[in-house]
Amino acid sequence: MSSIRYRYQTAEFGTFDIHYRTLRDRQQFADEHGEASALGISSASWPIFGVVWPSGEVLARIMATYDIYSRRILEMGCGIGLASLVLNERYANISATDIHPCAGDFLQHNTQLNNGRHIPFFRTGWQDDQIESHGIFDLLIGSDLLYERCHPKALSMFIKMYAKPKSEVIIVEAGRGFSRNFRFRMEALGYSFTELEAISSLELGAEFQGKVFRFSR
Repeated sequence: MSSIRYRYQTAEFGTFDIHYRTLRDRQQFADEHGEASALGISSASWPIFGVVWPSGEVLARIMATYDIYSRRILEMGCGIGLASLVLNERYANISATDIHPCAGDFLQHNTQLNNGRHIPFFRTGWQDDQIESHGIFDLLIGSDLLYERCHPKALSMFIKMYAKPKSEVIIVEAGRGFSRNFRFRMEALGYSFTELEAISSLELGAEFQGKVFRFSR
């Protein structure tokens, strides 16, 4: 990916900083071997994984203080892995996943930028078969995952495969119109629903217009 241009940033989370690399902007693209194309990732959607969206920052800030004690956590659709990096700084038992073929490399690079412990990563799509060797999780988190009509069903089925019988799911929803369907499907899986306060309005102001959903069973 020698033609790709990057941006390096630092974000403050209470008593610690997180350093991370993103794509320079949403105009970047590289798929020399057609790996992304074979996964159904178009040139227009290719860079989406590589930038930090407001909902992703909200999730990371929630995870900076969230109860993680002794829980096995999975970040779904991790992108560059900001929330995973925050949890790693807190010595959480964190793993991450994304369908994008470059997400694992970005996560590894960003982990090294912070001198962090290795974060286990596996590449999979929500509609792929379960990889049983990765196990199941107590807490599953994600941000801006419901942006196409098929996503509520696919994401809920993914959670069904990878969540423990007693588990919690935190989804930062960006207000794209598919959350009601997702809530219905999660309730069918036995989850109860509550809405959490995102963060102080002083943090992101008007940039974040979504909601934070908590599902538990």
